[in-house]
Amino acid sequence: MKATAGVFRLSLLATVLATASSAAEISSGRCADCHFANPRAASRWHLSEWDYSAHGRANVGCEKCHGGNPDTFESFLAHQGMLSPQNPASPIHRSNLPKTCGACHPGPFAAFQKSRHYELLREGNPDTPTCATCHGNVGAYLLSPKALASECSSCHAPGKAAARADYPAEGKIMLTGVREVRASLDMARGLIRRVKDKARRESLELELQDAQVPLTEAIHAAHMFVFDRMQDRLGMARKRADLLVEQLANPQSSSGK
Repeated sequence: MKATAGVFRLSLLATVLATASSAAEISSGRCADCHFANPRAASRWHLSEWDYSAHGRANVGCEKCHGGNPDTFESFLAHQGMLSPQNPASPIHRSNLPKTCGACHPGPFAAFQKSRHYELLREGNPDTPTCATCHGNVGAYLLSPKALASECSSCHAPGKAAARADYPAEGKIMLTGVREVRASLDMARGLIRRVKDKARRESLELELQDAQVPLTEAIHAAHMFVFDRMQDRLGMARKRADLLVEQLANPQSSSGK
């Protein structure tokens, strides 16, 4: 009887947890569901960007950034407390975006706080970049290297307010490098999953983590706009990524297994 009661309690607990999880997922998607269903609601392009973004795939609801109540379909209650993006108190006002995004992305936020751009943003400069400048309003994309250079040129090209002709070119080169290293690591990650020998697969996974560390450091340096540091860390990440890919391409010569 005791064993039966224990099984029943475990089953009941699992059901409650599953129900709570489902309810949370439904709540997180209610804002978007309602806006998609209402042709007069917020911009569909904005909704579609969210839907295709990492935030949408992870079911990070609109209320995480915009505020509001995702637990109701009543329009007035759902939007209660929300502020216009132009309102300086809004969490999605351009000056507040770093803090809002930083709630889930503390590393990039901490790095950005060390930059001159962050100082200008806090001073109210309307031209300085913020998170959405490079990542879009819902984090759906990252500017291409050419687009980044163009964005940098708006302030740093010759004759502009903060002329530094080298910045756009350096930014383009560095972002190109980040994309290349990421592509190498993504390829390595897929190949590692196919390794059947458990010990070797675990060893390769550790090397993959080791290669990811300097890449993450390079990305943090990018958020500080310190290109020398970024170049150094990116070079180390590239070296480790290349060695890892070489091992995967030539397992006999590299590991002796």
